Amino acid sequence: MISRPLFDSDHNQFRDTVTRFLEHEAVPHHGQWEKDGQVSRELWTKAAELGLLCPNVPEEYGGAGVDFRYSAVVMEEVSRLGLSGIGFFLHSDIVAPYILHYGTEEQKQKYLPRMARGEMITAIAMTEPGAGSDLQSIRTTAVRDGDHYILNGSKTFITNGQMADLVIVVAKTDPKEGAKGTSLFLVEADWEGFAKGRNLEKVGMKAQDTSELFFQDVKVPAENLLGSSEGQGFMQLMQELPQERLLVGLVALAACEGAFQWTLDYTKERKAFGKPVIGFQNTRFKLAELKADITAGRTFVDRCMELHLDGKLDVQTAAMLKQWTTDLQCRVMDECLQLFGGYGYMWEYPIARAWADARVQRIYAGTNEIMKEIVARSF
Repeated sequence: MISRPLFDSDHNQFRDTVTRFLEHEAVPHHGQWEKDGQVSRELWTKAAELGLLCPNVPEEYGGAGVDFRYSAVVMEEVSRLGLSGIGFFLHSDIVAPYILHYGTEEQKQKYLPRMARGEMITAIAMTEPGAGSDLQSIRTTAVRDGDHYILNGSKTFITNGQMADLVIVVAKTDPKEGAKGTSLFLVEADWEGFAKGRNLEKVGMKAQDTSELFFQDVKVPAENLLGSSEGQGFMQLMQELPQERLLVGLVALAACEGAFQWTLDYTKERKAFGKPVIGFQNTRFKLAELKADITAGRTFVDRCMELHLDGKLDVQTAAMLKQWTTDLQCRVMDECLQLFGGYGYMWEYPIARAWADARVQRIYAGTNEIMKEIVARSF
C-alpha cells in the first residue's frame, strides 16, 4: 500500500477516534435509519461532542479551527463503512464555508456555533424540478419588499432536506440578468411559508433524507442575504464547487476501498467447487485490477487534496476528479458485487447497498457529462 504522507500522527489519531465512534454509534443503527429514511438527531449531537462537525470552522465561531484534512478523515471513514445516510459533509464542508466566506459577522455568530454543536442541521437548495445541473435556469425568486425579500419557488433532491433547520436557498433577485441576477439566502425552516415535501424514495442512500422544499411568500429578512449585495450568488457557487467536487471524490475512493476489503474478505471465506473463491484465477485477476485502479485513484485524490490545501485546486481539475472517481466507484461496486455472486444482490450484504448508493455520485454535484464539458472548455 502506498503511504499517505498528507496525514500526520494527529490526523491518524483523529481517524481512530472517528472510526470507533462510527462503529459504535452508527453502524449498528444504519439499517433502522434506512427504514426510517433518515439518521437520528442524537447522532449529530454526539458527533458534535467529539468535534466531528464543522472542524474547519474557527474556534471563535464554535469549531475546532483545524485544517481541511480533518473533514476529509470524517468523510473517508463514513464512506468506508458504508454509512451513506450521514450528511455531515454537506453541513460541515459545503454549507459552513458559504457562511464563513460570504456571511456577515452577525450571520457567522448566529449560525456557525449552533451548527458546530449539532443544534442546527443545514442544507443547500440549488436544484429545481426543471433545471437540474443548469443553475442559470432556476425559477425561484426573491423580490425585495422593504426590509425583507419575498421568496417563492420550489427545490428538489435536497440532501438533509427533512432534518434541515437552516437552508441556503439559491434564488433569482433579478431574473433579467441571468447568472448575474442570482443570490443566496439563509432561510430558517420554521418561517411561515416554508414547507418540506415528501422524503423522496430513492434507489440507494435510503438513510439519507432527500426532500422537496417549497417556498410560498416566505419573508426573508434582508440581513439574511449572503454576501455584500445582490447578484453575487452565481460567483459564490462557482468558487465553492471545487471543494464540493473534491469531497465527492474523497467519498468515492473511500467507498471503493471499503468495498474492496469486504470483497477480499468474502472471497477468502466463501467456497465454490471445493475451494475458496479467491483460489480461482479470474477472482485474483479481477481483484488485482481493482487494487491497481483504486491505488491510482487514491494518488489522484490525495494530490488534489494537497492542491486544495494550498488554494490551488482549479475548476477543471476538480471536475476531472469528480468524473473519474465516481465512474471508478460505480465500476468497482459492480465488479465487487459480481464476486459476491447471488449474495451480493441481497440487501443484507453491505456491497448491495454500496452498489445502489454509488449510482447517484455520477449525477449530483454536477453530472459527469457536465464535468466533461467543463474540462473540454479548457482546451
